[in-house]
Amino acid sequence: MPAYLAALALALCPVLVVTRLIVLRRSGTNAMHFGSTDNKDFLIPPFALVYFYVVFAGAFGWPLVGSGRFFDSAVIAWIGVACCFAGLLMVLLSLVSFGTSFRVGIDTEQPDKLVTSGVFAISRNPIYVGFGLVLLGQFLVFPTWIPLIYLLAGVWLFNRQVLREEAFMRRHYGQEYAAYCGRVRRYL
Repeated sequence: MPAYLAALALALCPVLVVTRLIVLRRSGTNAMHFGSTDNKDFLIPPFALVYFYVVFAGAFGWPLVGSGRFFDSAVIAWIGVACCFAGLLMVLLSLVSFGTSFRVGIDTEQPDKLVTSGVFAISRNPIYVGFGLVLLGQFLVFPTWIPLIYLLAGVWLFNRQVLREEAFMRRHYGQEYAAYCGRVRRYL
């Protein structure tokens, strides 16, 4: 059961983001700016598709190379499921708190207002914290080397994007963003 729930949690991540993008598009906001500041971002989707296969292969018994588990614990697997759904909740709360300011990528043309309320009063980057929790949960449910590598790579990619976004926000929002950084931590 934990494997099925972990696969469901992973499937819901893009559903949440795409649903928010569609809602914003219908209200006249172009929120998709993926790859606009760095074309190397387009290398991410193929690797994400491989990751989806790995998780679904683990859940449904599909063929998978390197499926030797580091450990086998039902308790840890259920902790992983809890991490996955806590991460999903964090992503959902982030999308709600963002309001119309949500963007995929950096919108240098029409950035919206700086969001500092809701979950953004706890973390400056709650959506990345949420995605990180989902990846951690996936590893705890499917403890093989592939999810471990994806967890480490994901944390690195999230931090890379956060640093790019912070540089833009420092330039765009100035003192307002600096004061926000003084009050709220980058992650947790």
